[in-house]
Amino acid sequence: MDKYSGKKLDGRYEIHELIGVGGMAYVYRCTDTIDDREVAVKILKDEFLNNDEFIRRFKNESKAIAMLSHPNIVKVYDVSFGDMIQYIVMEYIDGITLKEYIGQQGVLDWREALHLTTQILKALNHAHNKGVVHRDIKPHNIMLLQDGTIKVTDFGIARLTDKQTKTMTEQAIGSVHYIAPEQARGSKTDGKSDIYSVGVMLYEMLTGKLPFDADSAVSVALMQLQSTPVMPREINPGIPVGLEQITMHAMQKNPAQRYQNALDMLGDLERFRLNPNVRFDYKYFVDSEPTKYVKKAPKKDPDPYEEADDVEDEAEEIEGKKEHKNSYYVIKTVVITALIILIITLSAALIRGFASSQSTDVEIDNYVGMTIVEANENNPNNFKFEIKSSPKFDSSKKQGEIVKQEPKAGSKLVKTGAKIELTVNSKDVETSVPFCKNLSRKEASQVIREKSLTPKFINVYDSLGATDAVVDTFPPAGVKTTVGSTVYAYIVRGTKKKKVVVPTVTDMSLYSAQEALSNKGLECKYTYDDESHEAEGTVIGQSPLQFSKVDKGTVINITVSSGKGSQSTVNITLDMPKNVDYPVDMTVSIDGVIDSKYTKKLNPKYNTSYAMSFTGSGNSTVLVMLDGQNYRKYNIDYNNVRYTTESYGFVPTEPTTKATQPPATTTPSSETEDTQDTEPESETDNPAEGDNNE
Repeated sequence: MDKYSGKKLDGRYEIHELIGVGGMAYVYRCTDTIDDREVAVKILKDEFLNNDEFIRRFKNESKAIAMLSHPNIVKVYDVSFGDMIQYIVMEYIDGITLKEYIGQQGVLDWREALHLTTQILKALNHAHNKGVVHRDIKPHNIMLLQDGTIKVTDFGIARLTDKQTKTMTEQAIGSVHYIAPEQARGSKTDGKSDIYSVGVMLYEMLTGKLPFDADSAVSVALMQLQSTPVMPREINPGIPVGLEQITMHAMQKNPAQRYQNALDMLGDLERFRLNPNVRFDYKYFVDSEPTKYVKKAPKKDPDPYEEADDVEDEAEEIEGKKEHKNSYYVIKTVVITALIILIITLSAALIRGFASSQSTDVEIDNYVGMTIVEANENNPNNFKFEIKSSPKFDSSKKQGEIVKQEPKAGSKLVKTGAKIELTVNSKDVETSVPFCKNLSRKEASQVIREKSLTPKFINVYDSLGATDAVVDTFPPAGVKTTVGSTVYAYIVRGTKKKKVVVPTVTDMSLYSAQEALSNKGLECKYTYDDESHEAEGTVIGQSPLQFSKVDKGTVINITVSSGKGSQSTVNITLDMPKNVDYPVDMTVSIDGVIDSKYTKKLNPKYNTSYAMSFTGSGNSTVLVMLDGQNYRKYNIDYNNVRYTTESYGFVPTEPTTKATQPPATTTPSSETEDTQDTEPESETDNPAEGDNNE
């Protein structure tokens, strides 16, 4: 039995059974005892609790799903990120994965493939519009319900489109058959990468085969980068031409030649659904040897100019390829291959490192003579015990006493966590869980141990049970279980705390959120997000989520935008007054605060314009003064990266001289001293400008 089955998380989620195991988490079927519904709880594996990258990915999944609300995307109800356990509570889906369904059916009818692909694209269109790119679309992450509805799951490596992308080293292993070429080479990924993965899944549904398959992930990755798949109709002639064209268009290696978004692909699928005989007008080159051109679908009256353009384009393509020698391509291929092998090798080593970082060579302890309970309680090397019943029960020995072990004690060195086979003195390898209700901790421990079972106590709050007494066990009393297995005894440590509903504080200001939570009797803890595009001080996330029922006094963790992600830069070119040939004092203030960077002395005769750059968020007012006079006011809108200008007249405060040549000793860009007084001009140039939008 695993360590979580039978437990109750946070006094709310009763764990019934393990339903899935992923690379970084376990998934359990549970009952939400407060909302009285079945849920799925995804728990981060213990070995990753101290790994910042896996914790980031786990939190990223909850954040990504929480942003989404679509019938074809799994819902998230609650999250918890404690020091000892981290979990996500999600919608429970009673179905199978699309991968399992393809395995059962072999080849799907094209109408069914069309129906499933349409739902997947609708989910991705919603996610992409919210700025979330899945980056691991594959049939393993698509759940299929009995009514034909699909649910997209596992946003563990999803990224917001405005964030730095990841490379193959972190996520390609295990998904290499479905990743886009740009993911395989570690380039930038966006929504078009998900489109490529959808194309691969559609190919697999229509043909029953993967477009690229080989004995190793390295080989598959190279094929994703270099090879052209067999056309689907060569495998399954029953596929309509239009659907084959859609599939191959989604799988183009160059992202610019694919569908640019999910909505575009949905549009073509809808055209095909309405007319299965439709043909699509795609033009692109396909990397294969020899170089060939995929032309448009034949027309009754081909345009000779179009054909001529095709030939000319092909000639240019072939001519372009002659610019390098053959050795260039050999070296390029070797370098790319070596890089991919290195990336995958490092990834595999990293994964193995997680598994073996805690593993060391140790001696095997002697368990003969112990009871199986004692062996479980004295297992510092985390050996996995496989229990066997002795062929004949020995009445001179205790029930559950170990009479033999394999490997024997001290016989060799093994890794921590190794499997040890223990033969116990027992009439049967199974025993029944004793009745422990209303017993004290000491009494319950004794009767459980007498049954050759290992007691483990879990503190709970219950208004009905007596304090410090057992209220229930898992497995329940009377149930048969393997000797040595754990019995979880729930012992009352106090009465239930008052529950309150978590309010919605997302999109509030930090102050308003703190006030709303305080009014509910909840504590507030906040962290800043520097990548959010929301205004400074805006709450962009909360945990637990709104509408969750929690104990009064619970700490609600909220994420607040620092405003740094919403900042943009506006460049302004200041025009200086004409016919002024002496230095002027320029003062620049931003929202009433003088900016020392741009406050200086300039001579308009030599500095006819001056470039300024301002970075911020929201709106700002920049005022430029020359010799104490208002000269220009700029109203900046950082959100739209534009500004408007208000102009004022400038009256020279010193006489000007119309010099035909600048003084030989003067450096225009660094004029800092007043020019010599001259006779005043009879007229002054006082330009007045209207609004200027940039």
